[in-house]
Order: sequence, then structure tokens, then C-alpha cells
Amino acid sequence: MKRALLEELAARSRDREPRVLATDLATGASAVVRPHQSEGIRPDLVAAAESALSRDAAAVHELAGSPWFLRPFNPPPRILVVGAVHIAQALAALGPLVGFEIIVIDPRTAWATSERFPGVRLVTTWPEPALAELAPDPRTAVVALTHDPKLDDPALVRALASDAFYVGALGSRRTHARRMERLRDHGVSAAELERIHAPIGLDLGARTPAEIALAVLAEILAALRNR
Repeated sequence: MKRALLEELAARSRDREPRVLATDLATGASAVVRPHQSEGIRPDLVAAAESALSRDAAAVHELAGSPWFLRPFNPPPRILVVGAVHIAQALAALGPLVGFEIIVIDPRTAWATSERFPGVRLVTTWPEPALAELAPDPRTAVVALTHDPKLDDPALVRALASDAFYVGALGSRRTHARRMERLRDHGVSAAELERIHAPIGLDLGARTPAEIALAVLAEILAALRNR
């Protein structure tokens, strides 16, 4: 592979921009393809690259009678966790085991500490500006765990307006009903509200923080793989 292609893939990875390395197996020629690219790359190759990114799996595609090997380079999946609570601690331990980067957002610095979250990236600004900077993309899940509307609601408003593939919120059905009313008052549309997973997590009968974290992670993984 040419050095220029490697450098481009590395740069796009740092910027969380998905790319596909496309190689014509008949000639050995390679190119880096981005989603929705309209210039310099044939449309059928762009469509095949988008399919490879969606499946997150390398494959050979027959394009105009020629075999192309397409290897997707998606940004790593990540979970933005609003609330440095006990469930977040368990989620921070479990997430990396299945390849998720965990970022914990909480302005309460007594909770968001490196002692409670060793090796985890902590963002101690308020959730709304934090999510504005982190810019949730199609490889990002956002979970709100604080039970505090001052923290959870702005995070949910920002997350629902983003490309995040999963948005979840902790709380009972009664709590969630009140939350939905508040979010409607903030101008969140009915279609956006339907995106919220609440009560959060798969129904595993979870009780402890670790069990709830496992249920949340399982639901997030299902959303990522089955969309």
C-alpha cells in the first residue's frame, strides 16, 4: 500500500471520519473512498464502500465485471456516559472488553475522578457543551444516567439532534413519561423522542449496577450490529 494512502487513513481515523480502502484485485490499484463521495470515484464503488462501512466487514465486490476488495475503516465505537454514577463505573469496565471507548461526562468533580474511573476519559464540563464538542456520530452511543434533569435533559436534547446510533436514559416508565413532557417543551420532535431507549437496557431482570450496565451494553451492541 502506498504511504500516502496509509497517511490518509490514519488522519481520517484521528478525525473519526469513516473510510474504505478499495483495491482492484485485477490490477492492484488502490484508492481511499469516503461515504457519499461524488468526485473522482465511480458511483458503484462509492455505493459498495458505504455498504462495507454499514456492515463493518471486509468483502470482495464484483463491480462492472472486476473484483474489488473493500476494507472498511470505521472510527471505533464509543459510549458517551452522562453521569459518573455506579452504573457508569461498571459500564466503564465492561465497555472496552467489547471494543467500546468510554467517555464519562459529569461536572460534579467529586464524582468524576480518576480514582473512581481509572484510565477513563473524564469530561467535567456540563453535558450540553460537552456533547457539542464531542459531536456524536453514527458510531456513538449516548446514555444519560444521573436522574437529574439539569444534566440528563440537555444531554438528551443534544444527542437526539445528532447522528448517534443509540440514545438511552435511566429511569422508570413514570420517570420517563415526565422526561418526555420536559423534552417536548424543549422542542424535541415526536420522531426524535421515539429514538430514546427507556427504560434503558435489555430486559434481563438486572438489579445491581453491574447487571444494569451489562443490560445497557447488550442493548447498545444490538443497536450497533443490527441497524
